[in-house]
Amino acid sequence: MNIGLIGLNQTGKTTLYNLLTGKDDSGKGAANIGTGFVPDERVDFLSALYNPKRTVYAKIDLIDVAGFSASGDSRSTNAAKFLNDVRNCDALIHVLRAFESDSVAHDLDSIDPARDLGAVETEMLFADLEMIEKRIGRIKAGKKVTKEHEAEIALLERCFDRLDKGDSLVDMDLSEQERASIRSFAFLSSIPRLAVVNLDENQWETKDWPGKDTLQLLCSGLGIPLLELCVDLELEISRLPEDDRSAFMTDMGIDQPGVSVLARAVYARLGLISFLTIGGDEVRAWTIKNGTAARSAAGKVHSDMERGFIRAEVTKYDNIRELGTMAKVKEKGLFRLEGKDYTVMDGDIISFRFNV
Repeated sequence: MNIGLIGLNQTGKTTLYNLLTGKDDSGKGAANIGTGFVPDERVDFLSALYNPKRTVYAKIDLIDVAGFSASGDSRSTNAAKFLNDVRNCDALIHVLRAFESDSVAHDLDSIDPARDLGAVETEMLFADLEMIEKRIGRIKAGKKVTKEHEAEIALLERCFDRLDKGDSLVDMDLSEQERASIRSFAFLSSIPRLAVVNLDENQWETKDWPGKDTLQLLCSGLGIPLLELCVDLELEISRLPEDDRSAFMTDMGIDQPGVSVLARAVYARLGLISFLTIGGDEVRAWTIKNGTAARSAAGKVHSDMERGFIRAEVTKYDNIRELGTMAKVKEKGLFRLEGKDYTVMDGDIISFRFNV
């Protein structure tokens, strides 16, 4: 799962990347690539309960895309590189600047997060429109236009009309066959997107920042979930000794780390859930699409488990959290045997039985 962090220069994008990956990269004009681990209190609890040799959190691959410049002589070259870097991402996170700083100048000399979001969204929309026009032009210029070509043109024209109205392709009503047909184009506006507005500490405390109402309205219209974070503060918290973090967060009025909030938002946007496996050797979270059947979920753990699937032994995380041990869960009859077609639910603790 590749998540691209995008935005104008000087928005705090690389700081967010450092927070999510635990790295300390400066960017230097190139895309940074790293892995972030998804915080999960369920994994924390189960690891404390089983004291395994290894604890493995779900992970996401992050790309800190070089900052997009919306002004200057190099704008077109910069835009082309930016578009190329984001095209193969599974989701994009707009990092938008609301914080004020005398030492860090804004790329456009003023704070306006809605304008900044619009600039990047417009660039991606125009790139998709241009791609559609070129593809239709090539088909029509060919020696023979087949029925398949005619169907493709009709589909692309539907996409063009939607984009021309300012709508994205993320939630476009398409059949599975149509969605597969346009997948090869890697349209930027078909990539699910979220937005993070980066606040300073005072804005975080007051929940007031420049252009808030306008940005909320824009994100709502575009279907883009919007989160508020003070990225510098979150990074400071992440670097504290573990014993000091809770007290500091309480003092700052932070209920849970921003990393957790953002990870859940990404999962929800992409339709992802986690199931858990437990034992003395390993406690681990596994990421799957919501609606995945047990047999396919077993294949995430090992291909042999999917191939020789017999059954899934399932209980809910909440059951073991409440009762404290698996033995008590079984005594209460809360441990079930499920077949290959069972739909795995978020927080399921599963042991797969298989034979190969």
